[in-house]
Amino acid sequence: MVRMKCIQFAAGETIQWGIVGPGHIARKFANDMKAAAGGRLRAVASRDMKRARSFADEFGVELAFDDLAALAHDDSVDIVYIASPHPAHFETAKLLLDAGKPVLCEKPLAVNARQARELIDLAQARRVFLMEAMWTRCLPIYARVREWLDAGRIGRPSVVTSCFCIRAPQDPTNRWFNPALGGGALLDLGVYNLAVSQLVMGRRPEHVAATARISQTGVDEYLAASLRYPDGGLAQITCGLGGDFDNSLVIGGDKGFIRLPSRFIHADEAVLNVDGKSETVREPMRAGGFEYEIEEAMRCLRAGEIESSLMPHADTLATMETMDEIRRQIGVHYPGE
Repeated sequence: MVRMKCIQFAAGETIQWGIVGPGHIARKFANDMKAAAGGRLRAVASRDMKRARSFADEFGVELAFDDLAALAHDDSVDIVYIASPHPAHFETAKLLLDAGKPVLCEKPLAVNARQARELIDLAQARRVFLMEAMWTRCLPIYARVREWLDAGRIGRPSVVTSCFCIRAPQDPTNRWFNPALGGGALLDLGVYNLAVSQLVMGRRPEHVAATARISQTGVDEYLAASLRYPDGGLAQITCGLGGDFDNSLVIGGDKGFIRLPSRFIHADEAVLNVDGKSETVREPMRAGGFEYEIEEAMRCLRAGEIESSLMPHADTLATMETMDEIRRQIGVHYPGE
């Protein structure tokens, strides 16, 4: 793992966090911060100072900014979590990384692979920590899944199937359906399916075949894709905004399979089935689930690492490249691309 040059923390020192974008996800993050050992919220930034101050008052945050550059250059803030809409991720993360500020950025890291690659190259050149906030891959149950896979309990993984569909507000003005805000099922939901498929397969697919139902606003309302990997492994994903589905994940190998029941993105249970014998494990979360990605980011900071082994840069980029290809096939484009 590549290490940072300069940031060092004394034993037991509390890591001070900033948040950009005080919306719903930021509130979830702030609540789960209370269950994460070794960190606290110090600052919040928004384009609207009234919103920033309201969030600061709600969560006992000391500093409120309506100037992102001021947050980026505040030496009392050790790391910043970006919770703004997708299209704002790139410029926000770039400004912070340029200032030498470590970044945990909500998924997807950027709108497309070109942007993601630029951010990763910048983080590596500046030797500043950058991590896509794929909280699913940091959950305790996924540590158990990794153990099973690494131990060869199901043999060589050959098939991954997953579904993530929700009942989103059927309102063309809602952010889910707004192209200017990076709307559509893929960037909000399918990114989880692909990130887990990438975890299991450990490499980019060599072939992608995608189809979708496009909404009246021009984004993907439902999407299905099949991925083929160089060794013949397959992954199938489905995501959508029109209604709740089973939303489980199944990983199949030549000796057995692993199943994570609904919803796989925040599962606390996994079932291992080998030779007709079933083993179920449960790993309850201490809070809402974000506490584990918070702790992983802080572990990396304390170790001087610029990327996480749970969500490495290569996996983020591979997922972004796959999403670019899927969007190319289904004809979804965002303003400014």
